[in-house]
Amino acid sequence: MRIWSLDPVYLDRQGLLACWRETLLAQAVLLGRTKGYTNHPQLVRFRAEPDPLMALGAYLQGVLAEATERGYRFDASKISRTGEPDLMPVTTSQLLLEWEHLTAKLILRSPEQAQQNQQTLRESAEIPAAHTMMRVVPGDVEPWERAEPVRPRA
Repeated sequence: MRIWSLDPVYLDRQGLLACWRETLLAQAVLLGRTKGYTNHPQLVRFRAEPDPLMALGAYLQGVLAEATERGYRFDASKISRTGEPDLMPVTTSQLLLEWEHLTAKLILRSPEQAQQNQQTLRESAEIPAAHTMMRVVPGDVEPWERAEPVRPRA
């Protein structure tokens, strides 16, 4: 399960679809509708929110907005709770780790998207944009993160 802290605009088609499906799975976990993934580290940050389902719903709304922008028809009725929770914090180091992880994936499966992302980052900022329901704060990689930093190939 990968629930990206990055803005969904950076995801390729496969990544956006997977993010939607996996976040719906996370929602099912929080609703108690599945026995799998209940201890998945990606859920830690949502469980820490005052209203975890509303936070997850806001996350799904951001993914839905990007999908709609691209002409995809995701089913908004699958989002169990909507609203506008406080923005969740995400650290700069977490965003950079996810950026490296996503870039490595995109270079293999969607090189055009990887190139477009790199151009966007060069033109806009040193830190990639976060999902719209997150606010960027200085800090290290999140303690719940299990991904290893991407190492350049020799």
